[in-house]
Amino acid sequence: MKESSSRFFDIEKRIIAFLIGTMTALTFANVIARYVFESNILWSLELTVFIFAWLVLLGAVHAVSTNAHIGVDLVITMVGNLTRKRINRLATVICIIYCVFIFKGSWDYWANYANLPTTSGRWFPTGFNWNFRDQGWYEVYSIPMPDFMRFLEGIFNDGDPYEKIPRFIPYAVLPLFALLMLVRYVYALRDIESGRKDCIIASHEGSKETSSDVQGETR
Repeated sequence: MKESSSRFFDIEKRIIAFLIGTMTALTFANVIARYVFESNILWSLELTVFIFAWLVLLGAVHAVSTNAHIGVDLVITMVGNLTRKRINRLATVICIIYCVFIFKGSWDYWANYANLPTTSGRWFPTGFNWNFRDQGWYEVYSIPMPDFMRFLEGIFNDGDPYEKIPRFIPYAVLPLFALLMLVRYVYALRDIESGRKDCIIASHEGSKETSSDVQGETR
C-alpha cells in the first residue's frame, strides 16, 4: 500500500511538472508570436489561467503529503509528545471536516456543467437533487475544441458541436482538488496515529538555526 501511494505521489509530481512546463512554453510562444510575428495566440491567456489554477490546487494537495504547508508551531513546540500528538490529531480531523465542506461545495458548483446532479443538504451531502437542468453545453470563452475530444459532444451536448471546450473540463479540478485533499489528510491522520508523522505543517528548524546563526554572527 505504501508503494502504491508512493507511485501515486510520483505521478502527481509529474503532472505538476507537466503543467509548469506547458504554462511556460505557452507563455513563451505567445511572447514570440507578439513581438516577432506581430500576431497573437488568442486563447493562450485563458488556457494559462486554467493551467495556473490546476497547478496551484494540485500543488496544495501535494504540499500536504510533504508537510510543506506553513503553520504556527508556537504551542506544539512547548508541550510534550503526547499533547503534541493530540493537538495534531485534532487539527487533522478539523482539516478533514473542512475538506468535506469544500468537496460538497466544489461538486455542487461543477456537477451541472457535467450534466450531473448537485447534492442536497445545507452542510453535509444528504442525497442528490435529480431535478436539474443540464449545463454541459456551456463553453469557455476562447479555447477552441480539439478534434480528438469531439466524442464528448454526443455525451454532454446532445451531439451538437462545441466551438470551444466545455466548461466542465477545466472546472473539474475543483472537486478533484477537494477529494485529493481529503484523502491526503486521511492519510496524514493515519500516519499520526501510527507514529510515522508527528506534525502536519512545515518544520521551522531551518528558520531557528538561521536565527541562531545570525545572533552568533552579531555577537
